[in-house]
Formats: sequence, structure tokens, C-alpha cells
Amino acid sequence: MPYSRPLANAFPFRQLQRSSLNCRPHIVPSDRRARLRISTSQQRFQATTSAPPSATGSRSLLTRLKNLFLGTTVSIVFFLSYYYITDTRASIHRWLIIPSLRYLYPDPEDAHKVGNHTLKTLYSIGIHPRERGDVDSNGDLSVEVFGHVLQNPIGTSAGIDKHCDIPDALLAAGPAIVEIGGVTPLPQTGNPKPRVFRLPSQNALINRYGLNSEGSHHIAMRLRQRVREYAYAMGFGIDEEAERRVLDGEAGVPPGSLTEGKLLAVQIAKNKWTRDEDIEAVKADYVYCVNTLARYADIVVVNVSSPNTPGLRGLQKVGPLTEILTAVVGAAKQAQRKDPPKIMVKVSPDEDSDEEVRGICRAVSESGVDGVIVGNTTNKRPDPLPPGFTLPISEQRILQQEQGGYSGPQLFGRTVELVKRYRNTLDQEAVPLSRARKVIFATGGITNGAQALEVLNAGADVAQVYTALVYGGIGTISQIKLQMREELEARKRSSSSSRSRKAAAAAAAAANVRG
Repeated sequence: MPYSRPLANAFPFRQLQRSSLNCRPHIVPSDRRARLRISTSQQRFQATTSAPPSATGSRSLLTRLKNLFLGTTVSIVFFLSYYYITDTRASIHRWLIIPSLRYLYPDPEDAHKVGNHTLKTLYSIGIHPRERGDVDSNGDLSVEVFGHVLQNPIGTSAGIDKHCDIPDALLAAGPAIVEIGGVTPLPQTGNPKPRVFRLPSQNALINRYGLNSEGSHHIAMRLRQRVREYAYAMGFGIDEEAERRVLDGEAGVPPGSLTEGKLLAVQIAKNKWTRDEDIEAVKADYVYCVNTLARYADIVVVNVSSPNTPGLRGLQKVGPLTEILTAVVGAAKQAQRKDPPKIMVKVSPDEDSDEEVRGICRAVSESGVDGVIVGNTTNKRPDPLPPGFTLPISEQRILQQEQGGYSGPQLFGRTVELVKRYRNTLDQEAVPLSRARKVIFATGGITNGAQALEVLNAGADVAQVYTALVYGGIGTISQIKLQMREELEARKRSSSSSRSRKAAAAAAAAANVRG
């Protein structure tokens, strides 16, 4: 009988399967694994509960100390960051925020809108940049203007806050005067976009906004709401009577700025479709703005010098200017409050002949206007700074092709010269009429404290900034005031040293004589 393999050996793969099964590691059933986990947890719990009380307390105390340290560190970092970022002196405003806006928004108008909107939002929730430390309290920069003792002689020009969105946020940044506007009687869109251009190498701008405005009624509503909120905070209520009490000075602050030692100026202009030849219509435009806005302003500024409204600068001739200013002064006296606002006129740097300057000063004196803002943007194109500097090609194209008013550091020399001439001419006009000295605000090219002092020494009462604020950020005002103080202190030391040398020389000379 032939040999036959057993059945098991006939199927070797089954034997291999059995062998492999026999070699598999032991698998614990799931219910047993659960029992093992419970047992392990119980052992750990018993180990913990059986630990000495001192060890448990030490670990708990250490944990609490770690959490306290971490929480305190986070709170301190948050507080210091908030305190730093909301201080106008922080370098982040100039060296990070402004470059970021310029990078993200190539159109300067878009960057301006975003910056203003952000500042408005931050102010509404109380985390806006502000000048800390009450730096003006010692009165070293104080100046008297229109019977008010201002904290300092620095202001912001119109154009920064065209639509009265951020007057209080700007006041908190350190200036003693904030000028809003220009405001036209009815809303107008201004010139087509793009209408603002940067010249970064010169820290300069060209703009042709064309007095875009939301209209006098919209601005008046914002100003009224601001006054009523202030009246409510002072406990006067929020009705018309509360508003009247604030406007009549019962709160002890100027009715425009609502801040002691500071003033709010509102700039007004005519609508672009009002024909310049129709002087009655032009007067009506300005009077309309005065009737709507004057009660909420400390100063009303009559703009007859914008280079971007065709024909507007023609109103600076003696005849029409006198009629306009006389009408504005008369309307301001009828403002519904105890003391009417002061009236100023803003004049162009391009109308600078002796005849033009004398004519404007004569109109100011005869109409009873209280002062002049010397300077605005110019239609001229100054040479680059420093002398011999070659502009980048993109900026050369802007200068050659884009129309509009130029503003920047190059205007400073002309501003100083014009201030001197207006000061001399206004003083000469005032003396024979025995009238009060006219106030002068200077604007155009002022970028630092030394320049502010120079223009003040030339005869201005207040130095206003615009383009410097655009390039330097919200801390520009604080920086200018700091530089002014440093310059004054340096002059004082120099003067003291000079007097000491003179005294020593005189003593030596006397000793020689006695010898």
C-alpha cells in the first residue's frame, strides 16, 4: 500500500497558521483592560491621598505662585503696551503706523480716511493716543490769543479733519487750536479722484481736493451733538437749555473746543457753483455757513485762498473781500450765544505783492475781522530740498503733470517772510484807527520746534501744521513742543553763559583799572 501523508501534513499552511497563532502575544480582553485602568487609577489616588500633607500643600502653593506670576506678567505687559501705544510720544506712530498706512494705501486720500476712522474709533472707546503727563501745565509755552490763555502756540490746519470726525481726538494730541473744515453751505464732492499725491523724498504733498464737504448742516449736527454730550456729562442735561448753558460759558470752557486753554476753529467757504462775479451770492454762501456753524465755534475762518476752487482767490481783491468779511462779521455778531466767535481770513501765499498785501490788510481792518491766517497751499512748484537734490522719476512726473496746491517744508521761508510783512502792515493799519492788534496764525512748511519759534518771533501768534502731521503721525505736535522747549532752554543757557562772560570781562577790566 503506497505510503500516504497524514491529513495534517497534507495541508502545511494550516500547521503554519496554528503555529503562528500559538506565537501571537497574549491579548487582554477589553473588560479586563478596563479593570486594569481602574485599578491603576485607584493606586494613583491612594498614593496621592496617602502622601504627606506638607508635600501636597507645597505642590499646590507652587502651582498658585506660578499662575500668579504668569497672570501678573501678562497684565503688566498689557498695561505697558497700552500705555506706550496710546502715548503720542511713542516712536511707533511715526516709524511703524505711518509707513504701514503708506504701504497699504498707495492713494493718500484712502490712507487719510482710514487713519481718521481708526482714530475716531479708538477715541470712542477711550484707547486713543493722547499727550500724557500734562506737559503744558507749567505755562512755559502759554500764549494769549483772543483773550484766552492757550496752553501752547501750536495748532492744526484745516484739511486734517474736514468733516468734524475727530476734533476731540486731535485736541487730545497736544495742539491748543484745532481747525476743522473747510465747510461749504451745501454738500459738494470736490474734484475727481485721484486728487492727492505724495512726494516722500520732500515730505511734501500736492492736493486738489476742491473743498469736498458734507455741507454745513451735517457739520453743525455733529458739533451740536458734541456740545450736548458735554452738557450731559457736566450735569446740565441734554436739551436746548443745557446746550445754551455750555455755549454761554457756564461750563467754564470755550464753547467750541470744550477744553480749557484750547480753541476750535471752523473754516468756511463758498460752493464751487456760486459765481464769483455775483458778490451777493458769494456773501450769502459765507453768511449761510456763519448762521449754521458760528455758535459752535471759537473762531470762524473765511477761506478765500484755496487754489483748487476756480476763481476763489479772486475774492482776495480789496473790494469783494471787504464786502464778504463785513457780511461775515455782521452775521457772527448775531450768533445765538453770549459771546460771538472771532473771525479770521485765510490768505494765499501766492498773492504776495506789496499792493496785494496792503489791500488784504486794509480789508481786514475796515471790516472788523480779528485776524489773518497767513499761508495756504501754493500753485508754485518750489525747488527740491536739499539744494541740488534730484527727485525720483515718479516724483518728477507728479510735479510736472499733476495740478493742485503744493505743501511741504519748502514753503517755510516764504511763510516767515509773509508773516513779517503782514505783521508790519496790520500794525500800521491798526494804529491810526486805534484798533486792537490783529492776531496772525502762520501755516506753511512748519515741521519742527525751531521753525515754530522762528515764525512766532516773526510776528505770528500761533504756528499751524498740516503736512508735517501727515508724514510725522499723531505725535508730531508733542515732538514740536518738546523741540521748542529744548531750543528755549539752550538759548537760556547760552544767554546766561554770555552774561557771565561779560560780567567776568567787566570785573577783569575794573581790576586792571584799579591796578
